[in-house]
Amino acid sequence: LIVAGRTDSGVHALSQVANFKSSSKISLERLRWAINCLLPEDIKVTRIKNAGLDFNSRFCARSKIYRYTILNRKYSSPLLASRVYFFHHPLDLSLMRSEAKSLLGRHNFKAFQATEARQRNPVRTINGIKIIKDRDLLYFDIEADSFLYNMVRNIAGTLLEIGRGRFSKGSMGKILESRNRMEAGPTLPAKGLCLVKVKY
Repeated sequence: LIVAGRTDSGVHALSQVANFKSSSKISLERLRWAINCLLPEDIKVTRIKNAGLDFNSRFCARSKIYRYTILNRKYSSPLLASRVYFFHHPLDLSLMRSEAKSLLGRHNFKAFQATEARQRNPVRTINGIKIIKDRDLLYFDIEADSFLYNMVRNIAGTLLEIGRGRFSKGSMGKILESRNRMEAGPTLPAKGLCLVKVKY
């Protein structure tokens, strides 16, 4: 079984993609039903189709979109507790959006890579980054060709520090150029992160 990407324990996925080879003659709909009967309640196959033998869900992917969700108000939510990160400080969204633009394009993202990670090449391309406010919920949507370990969670933590005023204007670009993980913000919990889409 090959999957589009690995996610940390506690990270969610709306659209994980997997592929495997089979000589079974069972119809696709019956196969989906059969697989879902065997899977635990927290993971289900939503769509299934035939693919070419050269298709690889990991290496054929052009980009992935991750979303980090924050509940930004004065009190937390028992219903959303396992899906969002609660942050009660007021945020300067205009500054956060302005600073996030520094991340667009191809850069060395070592400053946002987990300290213990051993990936050889920290260069990645961020195609888009959006900060969306929907009442009390704040979404950080990031699309990139691929991601370093903890990259989105570290970017999200840095954006929050910028938004609450701990990092001044121009900080994001300086942090990126420093290539020093210690210069960036904290690693936010896995529960707020979700793989939203894989593009092919």
